[in-house]
Amino acid sequence: MWHDVKALNATASGLFALTVLTCIASGVWWVSQRPMFNLRTIRIETISSDEELKHVNHLTLRNNALGRIKGNFFTTNLDAVRQAFESVPWVRRATVRREWPDQLIVALEEHEALGTWGEDGRLLSTKGDVFTANLAEAEEDHALPEFEGPDGSEKEVLSRYDELRKWFAPLQLVPQALSLSSRYAWTVKLNNGMSVALGREQTSTTLKERVDRLVGIYPQLVEHLPNIDTIDMRYQNGLALSAQGLKIPAEGAKPKSLVKKKPDTKHN
Repeated sequence: MWHDVKALNATASGLFALTVLTCIASGVWWVSQRPMFNLRTIRIETISSDEELKHVNHLTLRNNALGRIKGNFFTTNLDAVRQAFESVPWVRRATVRREWPDQLIVALEEHEALGTWGEDGRLLSTKGDVFTANLAEAEEDHALPEFEGPDGSEKEVLSRYDELRKWFAPLQLVPQALSLSSRYAWTVKLNNGMSVALGREQTSTTLKERVDRLVGIYPQLVEHLPNIDTIDMRYQNGLALSAQGLKIPAEGAKPKSLVKKKPDTKHN
């Protein structure tokens, strides 16, 4: 090798190039560590320009995210910063970018609470996300409807809630609680205190047909029974109900019929 001039030149060139690259890398590292590149400003914005942050404030950000940011303008891990901000209560999504020479721009999207989810104090957002936050803050403007269902059914429950609001609108009744059981049977509680068992969906129109049937007969029912507690609509051509003041006729007496019903089997 020592007598091979070409090999010696190639080796020398390689060593020189490696030395130059090392010097450049060392220089870049040295420059990047200068105090002028320390992060001095973290600017918070909203992802959507037409929205404002209602629940996220400087105190919650400082306690949950700002202390977890490490490094300077060049060395900070943007993905780690994003995760830190997304761990803050009420934050649904965050994006992070650098702005020369010493700033990070963090854009946030908040959850918008629609109601509570389950019995452990979690919230359901208007986009079908379940999240944890201060329940008192969510209830500042109005009481929240209650939702529950099996894991993974959140968006299905949200979609059904929107449908039920439209279906009960002709009666000027609004769902205040909606439950989907482990057997996938639906129960809705309305703002007049009445609970309606709708059961499971045999077809795509099952629930709509049951609600339509109730909407059609409801004025007759409340005319005779103004304080209905529960209604079971899981009958094809009839219903069952319980109400305050409802009296059972004496044995042998002919009961007064509010609704003509045909005998049928009950569907869960």
